[in-house]
Amino acid sequence: MEQQDGGAGLTKSAAVGACTAMAVFYVAILYSPTLILRLPPPNSFKSFMIRRFVCAAVSSLVSLIVCSLILPIRRRDASNLLWVYGIRVDHIWQALVFPLSLTSFMYTGSFAWKLLSMLQASNEHLNSGGDELVSSFRKFVDWVLSLTSSVSSWRNYFVAPLTEELVFRACMIPLLLCGGFSTYTVIFLCPIFFSLAHLNHLLEYYYQQNCSLIKACMVVGVQLGYTVIFGAYASFLLVRTGHLTAPLMAHIFCNFMGLPVIVSRRSGQEVRRRGLSCQDKRSEICLISNSCICDGDAGLLLDAFPIHKSTFV
Repeated sequence: MEQQDGGAGLTKSAAVGACTAMAVFYVAILYSPTLILRLPPPNSFKSFMIRRFVCAAVSSLVSLIVCSLILPIRRRDASNLLWVYGIRVDHIWQALVFPLSLTSFMYTGSFAWKLLSMLQASNEHLNSGGDELVSSFRKFVDWVLSLTSSVSSWRNYFVAPLTEELVFRACMIPLLLCGGFSTYTVIFLCPIFFSLAHLNHLLEYYYQQNCSLIKACMVVGVQLGYTVIFGAYASFLLVRTGHLTAPLMAHIFCNFMGLPVIVSRRSGQEVRRRGLSCQDKRSEICLISNSCICDGDAGLLLDAFPIHKSTFV
């Protein structure tokens, strides 16, 4: 790689090296309590996750501090640094509504599947003489309570999205841009560091879950694939809006929704990791979902650039 800078005193090699170090540090610190500090293994899943929450928070804080020292910023006051990281309050509603609306296009099939499945379940419940409204309300309350009390929910919907967006978007994108990389290069380069931070799952699958090496590689390969795709999308949102809120909300939303529904009209089987099944008697739901998936993908492609024109960056 040529030693070339972006006119701001930061070379491309230095920017890539800093991003690589941040990605490695983000993963390595997760194992530091037992490997470096020699702490006893956690006695429960909750204590294990809390320990990882602390490690991820420390990693994010260190990355923000190091990045502020590396970036060629003239004024290092708090407001200027926060602006560089995309932490802003101006045009906050655009950064919330537009990216969520854009991201929801990918889940049009999922929404259609959920809605039609709920309508069918509601009709079956009404035919059996049950009070669907009261039952649905109770299920919703139970779901909210279980969500707020689950340490896994805190990981998926708060800690992981916040720390990952701070390190892999807020810190890395300004470094790469100041290093002289073009905007589109940054959008497709940044996800590589994001995917490398998930390679530790290969060892976890292979050693802790006793998976075969081939199976572990296949599972992690799929994970790396969609982390690269989402990483590019999240980088695009931050670059186009200048708001860290945009990729953060998209990250939380995608973690909540999971992989978009992909259904097969021929077999009536749902190819998805959420555990739902598309039976033959629901073939009409499959057909509508397939149509909504196509419409959603088309809407995503058509609205991506017009919605996120850099008018409020």
